[in-house]
Amino acid sequence: MKARKMMLISLVLLLASLSVLAGCGGSKEGKEEAKLETVKILYPGDRSDRMNEFLKNEFAEKMATDLGLKVEVVFVPWAQYWEQKDIMLAANESIDLYWDGLPDLSTIVNKKQAMPLDDLIQQHGQDMLKVLPMEQLQGATIDGKIYGIPSAYAPSSAMFQLVAVRQDILEAVGMTEVKTTDDLKEFAMRAKEKFPEMKGPADIIFKPLTRYFADEQYNWIAVEDLVVFGEDSKKAYSYYETEAFQEVAKFNRSMYDGGLYTEDLTIKYNERDSRMQTGLYLWVEGSLGKEMEIIDAVKANAPDAEIKTYLLAEEKPRYITAAGGEVLGIPVNAPNPEGAMKFINWIYKSQENYLFALYGVEGKDYEIVDGRIKKLSSSEFFYEWMFRNQNYQLFGPEVAQESIDQYKSWDNNAVRSNSLGFRFNNENVKLIETALKEVAGKDMAAIRSGFVDFETEYPKAVQKLKAAGIDDYVAEIQKQLDEFLANQK
Repeated sequence: MKARKMMLISLVLLLASLSVLAGCGGSKEGKEEAKLETVKILYPGDRSDRMNEFLKNEFAEKMATDLGLKVEVVFVPWAQYWEQKDIMLAANESIDLYWDGLPDLSTIVNKKQAMPLDDLIQQHGQDMLKVLPMEQLQGATIDGKIYGIPSAYAPSSAMFQLVAVRQDILEAVGMTEVKTTDDLKEFAMRAKEKFPEMKGPADIIFKPLTRYFADEQYNWIAVEDLVVFGEDSKKAYSYYETEAFQEVAKFNRSMYDGGLYTEDLTIKYNERDSRMQTGLYLWVEGSLGKEMEIIDAVKANAPDAEIKTYLLAEEKPRYITAAGGEVLGIPVNAPNPEGAMKFINWIYKSQENYLFALYGVEGKDYEIVDGRIKKLSSSEFFYEWMFRNQNYQLFGPEVAQESIDQYKSWDNNAVRSNSLGFRFNNENVKLIETALKEVAGKDMAAIRSGFVDFETEYPKAVQKLKAAGIDDYVAEIQKQLDEFLANQK
């Protein structure tokens, strides 16, 4: 009996030992993962199946090996992105990095959504500075401190003033190029007749139209496109009260009356790029290189599609008004700001990292042939437009050398805007700005897109702008602008 008892005790001890050993072996991967610091990125758009697989596998392995990080990407659909971003940051949710538009940097900072990055750049961003020069980063400076990373470094004059057009459809209806607003309308009319399956323009392109109609070139310097800077006069103007805006609104109304615009252009304005990529639309607002950016997505739905970008009123000056249009921000309460900066720095550390983040795995998702990049996967990874860098950028095999040459020399004759680097501080007019944004988002947006009758609705909308305090708002901007310009001399 005693021997049996001893055997039973020995068996229990053996099983316990095996259990402990099995537990140690089974948790090795968990322990290794536990050593990784987490970085959480808030990101606009939808996650494709391949992107999901990439993030879980190849990308996760690369982050763990190179940086000791576990990078989580939280995707929010475009239509909800900005609202969700504000809600999540206001609630101090665990977000370490997010994207937004560089023109909104002052608002972001005033909302306490971004921390100064100077120390983080000094400690963890030195590799990045090899291809994102300090003058680029200074484009996100407020009161002498850098609050964001202007992540797209590429030719940028006449930003958002171009039109990316379905060139194959244009030629199919007997036209060769687009130079004027009359050309745009004629193109839409001919396409509607010859290709009834097409759904018309994807975008109201109000900024390219503003370039065309304005006597002097304008640069937007406040939220909701409320205020513009006149490049010749060096003055701030209420955009919605300019003659150029009125001409834009009248043109778009004529397009709507002619059955050439759909109501989606107003109701679902922010989905303009998604519309264009369906292959069923004629044009969308763009910057230089827009055709290269979207052609693969368009061809996935319209294999014979060709896209060409045009600058209306080409004879007018092209101004460099900002250090790109994109900015990466690290929230004030980010749990791991160091990890976020390490991740940004990693992307720009080498072309290998850059291509991996933007295009996936070489040989599986893309290949390089004769210096051109050929995508083997139709999936999007980290957006090329968000991280585009002229030091690393490669072009697809279908891009004409003429287009590449134009792209590389685009800024050669550009003019540096006197407002470059100006950031409006809305602290003194927050309540006015909130009221103005409501008028702009509801009344003026509908007028701008031609969705409502101009003659009857515009005077009423201007009255609302006045009542909301647009004159005081412009005066505050002019005051800060004068100080800024005086310091530039």
